[in-house]
Amino acid sequence: MKIHKEKIELESDTQIEFMDITDKAQEIVESSGIKDGQALIYAPHTTMGIAINHNEPMLIQDFMNILYRLVPADDQYSHDLFELRREQASDGRSNGHSHCKSLLTGVSETIPVEKGKLMINDSQSIFAIEFDGARKRDIIVQVMGM
Repeated sequence: MKIHKEKIELESDTQIEFMDITDKAQEIVESSGIKDGQALIYAPHTTMGIAINHNEPMLIQDFMNILYRLVPADDQYSHDLFELRREQASDGRSNGHSHCKSLLTGVSETIPVEKGKLMINDSQSIFAIEFDGARKRDIIVQVMGM
């Protein structure tokens, strides 16, 4: 079995942003030389998510509305009480809501690879979802197989 790993570098512009990384992930699969196996798409950040769904602007707006309703940014989150967490360094962001949104989406997806192609259909896209932007981020794509 062969394992190939690369990073996708991203930069978000807004607090919540759905970034389509499908083409970049497919390029990594192709450059790996692996024909059959699986690809792991992983966000090594606690305020991001990875999801597969349809890349349609009105649907993405619906996703964002649901996330804002389920986990409102203006709610009170214990994580945001920095003065009570003196033992930990903080970047000063009140981002408890971002961590909670990430918990809902998860931080990875595993996709089968067949004949050197990700096995997703034409209406599916792979999204790196930023919940705490604007920031620079890395997404890890690890392809395993033969």
